[in-house]
Amino acid sequence: MAAETDTTRRLQTMPGVGPIVARAVEAFAPAMASFRRGRDFAAWLGLVPRQHSGGKERPERVSKAGQADIRQLLIIGAMSRLSRLGRRSITEGSWLDRMLARKPKMLVAIALANKMARAIRAMLTKGEDYSDPALIAAA
Repeated sequence: MAAETDTTRRLQTMPGVGPIVARAVEAFAPAMASFRRGRDFAAWLGLVPRQHSGGKERPERVSKAGQADIRQLLIIGAMSRLSRLGRRSITEGSWLDRMLARKPKMLVAIALANKMARAIRAMLTKGEDYSDPALIAAA
């Protein structure tokens, strides 16, 4: 069923997004035009830090408010990218490689899920397939 619609086929071009994640985004997420930017979609999923600092900006833990199903599936997809088999596709010196060198694996997975959510919103609003930023920068 995931190969039938253009939206799910497009989402599956992103590493870490499979048929289940693509169908969940298509089924449960509202129209991407309702979000002004990718951060708003990530906040709707609960993948951005909470803000309780008053005047000074001090990001805290991830809020976990919002659509739990899609958030959990994106984190699982991000963890699959960070697994032993998925690490082969990570280019040396990239943002993800540098984060893995200095941060715990679960924190990197949540940060990657945040980036994936932002990219999903961009892909669906522009109607384009996924293009790897590391390959674009290298070219």
